[in-house]
Amino acid sequence: MKLAEFFSSQPSQLWELAKQMNVNYAVGGLPWEEKTDKAWDLMPLIRMKQRYADHGLSLQVIESMPPSNHIKLGTQGRDEEIETFQKFILNMGAAGIPVLCYNFMAQFNWFRTSTTTKARGGALVSSYDHSLMKDAPLTDAGIVTEEQLWENLHYFMERIVPVAEEAKVKLALHPDDPPITPIRGVSRILRSAAALQRAIDLVPSAYNGITLCQGTLATAGEDIPSVIRQFAEQNKLFFVHFRDVNGTPEKFEETFHDNGKTNMLEAMKTYYEVGFTGPARPDHVPTMAGETNENPGYELLGRLYGIGYINGLMEAASAG
Repeated sequence: MKLAEFFSSQPSQLWELAKQMNVNYAVGGLPWEEKTDKAWDLMPLIRMKQRYADHGLSLQVIESMPPSNHIKLGTQGRDEEIETFQKFILNMGAAGIPVLCYNFMAQFNWFRTSTTTKARGGALVSSYDHSLMKDAPLTDAGIVTEEQLWENLHYFMERIVPVAEEAKVKLALHPDDPPITPIRGVSRILRSAAALQRAIDLVPSAYNGITLCQGTLATAGEDIPSVIRQFAEQNKLFFVHFRDVNGTPEKFEETFHDNGKTNMLEAMKTYYEVGFTGPARPDHVPTMAGETNENPGYELLGRLYGIGYINGLMEAASAG
C-alpha cells in the first residue's frame, strides 16, 4: 500500500510534517492556486506535480473535477463539460498522473448536517442526521430520479472511459456520501458495493474502477474486508479512503480511526492479503484541541494521528 495524504497544490507545513512521518505519496486537487480558470490544463498539472516531486512526494491521484453538474443532471451544457473532462484526462495522462478520483453526486458533494459534533475528549467531527432534511426545500434542480442519474452516468462513461484507456488514467469512482436517497429531492445512486459494481460494469474496462471509501461503505452497512476482496479480485480497486464512522445512513458521525465500527486491523490485513499496492489516505479526521475547525475534517492534528495509526496498522499487517 502507498500511504498518501491530500495536500494543497502549494507547499505548506503539512508537506514537511508528512515527509517526517514517512509519507511519500501525494493526492492533490486541481491547482486553482495558480490563478487560472483552466486548472485542468497540462501545464498547471505538470507544475503541481513537480512541486510535489521537489519535496519528495510522488503525485498519485487527482481528487477533484472540472465543473460537472450538467453532466450529472443531464442538462444543457453537459456535452461541453464532457469535452473539458476528456481534455482533463488526456492532460493527466500526459503529465503522468495515474489515478482520478471522481464522484457522481449531483448538486452537492459529500454532505453533512453538522461539523461540530462532540467526539472523544471533546474533539469535533462531522455528522449527518437525515431527520433534519425531511422539510428541506428542493434544490433548483427539482426532483432528480435514480433513473435519470443512471442514464446520465452511462452517457458519461461511454464518452469518458475510452479517453481514460487512451491516456492510461484509472477512473476511481467514489460512492455517494451519505449513502441515502433522496436529499432535497436529488437522488443518490452509488450507495452500496452492489451499486458501485453496477456502475463500473456499464462500460467495462481495465481503467474503470472504484475509490473504496471505507467510511461511506461502512455507513451503508457493508462488510469492509468483503468489499476489499470483491473489487481487488477484479483489479478494480484503484484508491482507498481509510476512515471510519459510527451509525447508519439515517444518522451517523465520523470517528477517530481507532474508534469506529470497522475492525481496521482486519481491513488492513485484507489489503495485504489481496496484494493491494495502490494509494490510500486518511480522510475526514476529527478537529482536535487548539484547532479552529475552519476546515472540518481536514485540520492538521487529526491527520497526523491518522497517518501514525495507519502506519502502525501497515507494519502489523505486513508482519502477519
